[in-house]
Amino acid sequence: MSNEINIAEYDDRFDEFLSEVKKNSYYDSEKIEKAYNIARDAHKNQRRRSGEPYIMHPVAVAKILFEIGMDNECIIAALLHDTVEDTSYTIDDIKREFGDEVALLVDGVTKLTQVSLASREEVQAENVRKMFIAMNQDVRVVIIKLADRLHNMRTLEHMPPHKQREKSLETLEIYAPIAHRLGIRAFKEELEDLAVLYLDPVAYKEIEKSITMKREEGEEFLEDIKKQISDKLSPLIKNVRITSRVKSVHGIFRKVYIKGKTFDEIYDIYAVRIIVDTMIDCYNVLGIVHDMFQPLPGRFKDYISTPKPNMYQSLHTTVLYKGIPFEIQIRTMDMHKTAEYGIAAHWKYKLGKGGKDNIDESLKWINSLIENENSDDKSEIIANIKGDLSIDEIYVFTPRGDVKCLPKGATVIDFAYAIHSAVGNRMTGAKVDGRIVPLDTTLKTGQIVEIITTNQQGKGPSRDWLTIVKTSEARSKIRSWFKKERRDENIAQGKAAVEHEFRKNYIRLTEDEFNKFILKIAERQRLTRIDDFFAAIGYGGINLTRLMPGIKDEYNRIYKDTRDDAPSLKISNESSKSSGGVIVEGIDNCLINMGRCCNPLPGEPIVGFITRGHGLTIHRRDCKNVPYDIANSPEPERWVPARWDSNIKVEARSTLNIYAIDREGVVLDITTALAGAHVKIHAINAREINDGNCLTTITLAVNGKEHLDGIIKMLNKVQGVYLIERTEL
Repeated sequence: MSNEINIAEYDDRFDEFLSEVKKNSYYDSEKIEKAYNIARDAHKNQRRRSGEPYIMHPVAVAKILFEIGMDNECIIAALLHDTVEDTSYTIDDIKREFGDEVALLVDGVTKLTQVSLASREEVQAENVRKMFIAMNQDVRVVIIKLADRLHNMRTLEHMPPHKQREKSLETLEIYAPIAHRLGIRAFKEELEDLAVLYLDPVAYKEIEKSITMKREEGEEFLEDIKKQISDKLSPLIKNVRITSRVKSVHGIFRKVYIKGKTFDEIYDIYAVRIIVDTMIDCYNVLGIVHDMFQPLPGRFKDYISTPKPNMYQSLHTTVLYKGIPFEIQIRTMDMHKTAEYGIAAHWKYKLGKGGKDNIDESLKWINSLIENENSDDKSEIIANIKGDLSIDEIYVFTPRGDVKCLPKGATVIDFAYAIHSAVGNRMTGAKVDGRIVPLDTTLKTGQIVEIITTNQQGKGPSRDWLTIVKTSEARSKIRSWFKKERRDENIAQGKAAVEHEFRKNYIRLTEDEFNKFILKIAERQRLTRIDDFFAAIGYGGINLTRLMPGIKDEYNRIYKDTRDDAPSLKISNESSKSSGGVIVEGIDNCLINMGRCCNPLPGEPIVGFITRGHGLTIHRRDCKNVPYDIANSPEPERWVPARWDSNIKVEARSTLNIYAIDREGVVLDITTALAGAHVKIHAINAREINDGNCLTTITLAVNGKEHLDGIIKMLNKVQGVYLIERTEL
């Protein structure tokens, strides 16, 4: 009985909301009330952690969407969004009562509760991927999801601490960036601030205290500025509206705690917003305020002529008044609505009105995210999505003046693939602001980038590019090229990688056992053929290193008991004598080899690996074949400490790849520089690699890491040399 009384009390809250809905003739209040009654009945025995009836959560989500002007279907879907996930109500029930459109929205928001996955990361990856696929069909799915997350964050104090941190991190990495991409500032800033509150409550309180002080200190300052601007503009421009704000908690948190700036180095703590009627008025106002206040150089941004991908438009300028910097934002009312509510302000279904082309253009990134996810690695999928949703963006121009938006840290290769996959695949070089640059060059906002391509048959990307690119779009297109064009090569490379990892982890199988074992692993990756598994490893679709712990456990479970010839070496309590300039702790009279995979040099941290029948192999500690955490690696007893003997001078060989602009005499200049430094050359090979560039591979005699570093520094001074890499197998 008490439960019914409580729900009845909460019914009054919905009635208040419904009365607001009825004031707008656009909304179908009867259908909305019907949706509420169905949801109320479905959730009647459920409560939230706060103790209130569960139905109040969908009502709160519906109110949030109503406040930003979303449509009937959105409001109804919000009321029903948890019925399929948490009750016996089905998608077919929704389709029957409210139609296909509402059913699509509810299904898109519903999490994958029935899928059996190995880890929380896999669950998160699959849920986010499902949301993006539904979002590509109808972007309202993610707008409902954002409102749902916003209300959950507002009531997060009722969750246990570990859930608070988990939800807050996910909010900061995925949902707030999505709100930013959709231009819904009101959602973005509140989601970020609430996430910081739970992730770093101490920093939040410090910033909140500082903001309160700044607000109190700046109240008179901002009022004075607004009055001066109003007095100046009112006689000249009609309908000027002037507001002010203090920067959000998360905005300051990013700059102070992440970027290491002080409060005095943040120039946009205070901001004044000027809203006018027309675009021409915006530029007129800009001239007037620059005449009134001292503008700071390099702090002007014109997002009207070059809008952000989320349709945001405004003029930003930072000026000084009484020695205090503050930001001025100038925009029209339409621009302001877009800035606050983004895509919701231009909703193409709303009243059947336009904006469709602009909206479709601004949503291309959703389709791009889905198309680019061809990895089978769940953790990589979610990492790519997080990377591509990064709020830190740069704006780079083609020579024709077209602008490309890329995440901060993107390279010229990312830029090439952002233009078109064919441009990236045929890329041989790049110019930034007219100068030829290395392919791993990181781009900055405002740069003009020209991609140099070739029509040479068979030319394609390099596998090394996969470690250079920042965007999943570029990574996906590179993998797709290798997947399509180099299948035989991928299979061979994948098989070699598997055999190498098996040897490294001491997994020994007969040919028949090997094929059966690999097939079982392949089927777990949803592949039916061994060659498909090898090919996926070869082109990068499957990360073998991440699979190896599970493979090793499977091997130990099936075969380990039948293998009793594990490697052994005589271990003593004293350090061995120096062998080849290396001292190995606890091992005496042992054959020592240098790892060809990393070619360790004197002066570099090293570690030894017991190789059955071949003594001990020395690796660089940062070698790709050395586990990061040896203690928790497979067979840690096979890894032994080692160090260089400082009393013995060792001559080692090191191979360098020297990339240079192809000009007459470049190889001669390289060899002359080495001869002048008395560096012995064991082997040299030079070849043209693409239009205008060449690669010189050279094997040298060196006596240590310092010696090699000096050689590289010297060679970097040779005219035309732009990249030197130390090669590893």
